[in-house]
Amino acid sequence: MCSPIQPCLKGRHVSGDGTAQTHEARGPVLGIQWSCRSLCRTRPPLGSSGPRGASRWPLRALLTPVTQVAGLGNYGLWGTRHSVGMEVLDRLARQLEVADRWRVDKRCCADVTLAAAHGLELVLLKPRRFMNLNGLSIASAAEIYSLGPGDIYLVHDDLDKALGKVAIKLGGSARGHNGVQSCISAMHSNEMTRLRIGIGRPEGDVTVPNYVLSPFSAGEREKLEQILAQAVTCLLEHIRSRAPTDLGCPW
Repeated sequence: MCSPIQPCLKGRHVSGDGTAQTHEARGPVLGIQWSCRSLCRTRPPLGSSGPRGASRWPLRALLTPVTQVAGLGNYGLWGTRHSVGMEVLDRLARQLEVADRWRVDKRCCADVTLAAAHGLELVLLKPRRFMNLNGLSIASAAEIYSLGPGDIYLVHDDLDKALGKVAIKLGGSARGHNGVQSCISAMHSNEMTRLRIGIGRPEGDVTVPNYVLSPFSAGEREKLEQILAQAVTCLLEHIRSRAPTDLGCPW
């Protein structure tokens, strides 16, 4: 897990590239305040070297435009229903042949890898935070890669859809999902596209918190591989429909 973000006061600071930055104090987001590092950093060239804020990933330079695809979940609670969005990201990374390139990016407190699809550069991201703070990682990555809310996909579980149902939602309210609400609060917008993965509702006396934080049952796990494949196909088809060009990539 990443260290807490410290309060940021009004002032003049030096950013990662050595330029002076002046800003007003920022209010809290989800009860946590932005740090000066977050406010003052500028996006470094990918692959550049330097003492501060430089990326050391052995990856190609970013194409334009860029799209962020974020899998929401609770970091460390792998295999649970609430973290199925992260499983979709793992499946997507394997399909795009970048599964061995995940790196911890401390700037946004997330596991990040880059991939290309349909003329777009995709920033695949899995926050290293609990669900109700996922938005801080999404917003930090959006700042790093100069992205707006419309450039972001959120992949997450959905109680109101049966297991196996997958659907795209174009913005709107969080519908009670804490991870989505975190992203809306951190981005100050509800325009992010969502890929909703149905997990169904609990039966009997099982509470919703216990249900979503529990692993999939053995029977559900047998179906999950097909569901993940369906989710990745749905996501890539939607990305393709919005891409300005198609470079003939297999995905």
